[in-house]
Amino acid sequence: MEGPNFVNELSQTAFLEASGIHVETEGEFAGWRTWRRDHFETHSGPFYHRLDENGRIRCAFRVARKHLNGSGNVHGGCFMTFADYCLFALSSPELQGSGVTVGFSCEFLDAAREGELVECDGEVTRAGGSLIFLRGTLRSGPRVLFTFSGTIKRKKRKPPTAG
Repeated sequence: MEGPNFVNELSQTAFLEASGIHVETEGEFAGWRTWRRDHFETHSGPFYHRLDENGRIRCAFRVARKHLNGSGNVHGGCFMTFADYCLFALSSPELQGSGVTVGFSCEFLDAAREGELVECDGEVTRAGGSLIFLRGTLRSGPRVLFTFSGTIKRKKRKPPTAG
């Protein structure tokens, strides 16, 4: 099933063997992957991603009390942090290394509350030599909560210095 977010065999291998990945072994997200190298995301999440049965990358998190604002809804900063996490999960087969977010745009469409499962699906819209463009949607069940687009710049590997 080819599509804009279909992960082919080569990029699937890159996705599955990415460095810094932790695979959850227990609970609701057993078998899902997460990065433990980003302290802010680890503190803000936990956020997870996996390949679904159709070879598409999916991301998710379960809303906890720490994700809520004073009105009892998911804080906008939490949605934005999760969406940034999703940019890197969705782009990982193309990125195959490190990168930085250089552009991000979003729309807040609905609220989520404690206990809800927030899921993301998205796609790489274009991958060039140094930039990767993406878009995605956060949902809770059938409700669209948040849409976003972003751009990641691949970090150039610097040659080791002699010395």
